[in-house]
Amino acid sequence: MSFSNRVLSPVIDVPPKQIKQKDTTKQKITILTQFYPPDYAATGQLIEELAVALVNQGQPVQVYTGKPGYAFSQIDAPKEEFVDGVQVRRTGASRILPKRIRGKLINGIIFCARAAIRLRNKAARGSHLLITSAPPFLSLVGWLYNRLFGHSYTCLIYDIYPDVAVRLGVVNPDRWIVKMWDAVNRIVWQRSQSLIVLSEAMKQLVLEKDSSLEDKIHVIHSWADVKFIRPIAKEKNFFVKQYGMDRFFTVLYSGNLGRCHDEETIIQCARLLRNNPDIKFLFIGNGAGSLRVREAIHAGLLPNAMQLPYQDREILPYSLSAGDLSLVSLKPSMDAVVAPSKLYGILAAGRPVAVICPEGCYLRDLIDEGNCGNYFANGDAQGLADYIERLARDRRKAECLGKNARLFCERRFTLEKILPLYLRALGLEINSKSSTIFSR
Repeated sequence: MSFSNRVLSPVIDVPPKQIKQKDTTKQKITILTQFYPPDYAATGQLIEELAVALVNQGQPVQVYTGKPGYAFSQIDAPKEEFVDGVQVRRTGASRILPKRIRGKLINGIIFCARAAIRLRNKAARGSHLLITSAPPFLSLVGWLYNRLFGHSYTCLIYDIYPDVAVRLGVVNPDRWIVKMWDAVNRIVWQRSQSLIVLSEAMKQLVLEKDSSLEDKIHVIHSWADVKFIRPIAKEKNFFVKQYGMDRFFTVLYSGNLGRCHDEETIIQCARLLRNNPDIKFLFIGNGAGSLRVREAIHAGLLPNAMQLPYQDREILPYSLSAGDLSLVSLKPSMDAVVAPSKLYGILAAGRPVAVICPEGCYLRDLIDEGNCGNYFANGDAQGLADYIERLARDRRKAECLGKNARLFCERRFTLEKILPLYLRALGLEINSKSSTIFSR
């Protein structure tokens, strides 16, 4: 395992400027997000856990979201319901070409328009808006009501657009739409009460666009539910036995394998190891990269690989524990615009991590700090293959790295650790009298 001599960036950069609230105990937070359970996009799962934790903290919370349409076929959910104390309101969701970039863009625009109309009532907006970047231009709703009524809002930035599209080569950086989008972002961010980003690299990219935002930005990592996702020994794991993975050293990729992820290095690595009878690759999820994996399997290029669809939420602790080593990947130049949330579930499951990412990526710092795996440059399929074979021969080493991963998650990336940072970013205070903050 290689180690970096660079000084690690802090997990959280708390701005010195404190925001005063007249009545923090009665402030009603309204969360805007296109995805929310039972639609189990990763952002939806995280927002649900955050919303419930805020309610248990004594803060009224309502969520405005769309009907399911991301991972599973379920499209029916109540227009309004209370779940774990959270008031959830849903609007109809467009499903025009949901797997295509243009379709997602159209569906996102429709959701934004519906959200803007529905929130015209002050009671529907609550006291403060927490707006996710799903879809990426949803924060315009917050800007609109801030301009009209002085309504406050916080932007929770999961992905930075238009930079994602530019770095994927979808649009030329010199196009007018890119410059206009950047200008709109600056206007929206400047009027926000605060900004939340998921990594130090994302913060630096935002500051490159507008250095005046320094005091507004909070760097807060995602997390995992360590009570729900826990290490499960393979011999006690029904999922492992169901798919015959108990006979192999299993390399797992779980979750979205999309356009921002490096599927090519993983496929090449699997091909290098195709004649090793002790190693099996398991892919769970979907995405553009998953289509390439499927094509390689059907072409007979990956006889050592199996592919499964997204699993129901209750299966997650078992599926994440099915691997002996789990993979996380980012394409070059993507580490400052996206932050893979799948890492934290892997850590909670107590499995070592192999990260494929460019040099200087913040994920390398995390692996070093947790001593829970290794990292490899994009295209270094041989290095990754050699590492997998070493761990397959030394199961005790793999188990040790997995234990380190679990301890690292418990120490740094639980909602219990993360919630106070969100409260501060929202200008709220911790309710020390609440004893059920993290119970479900």
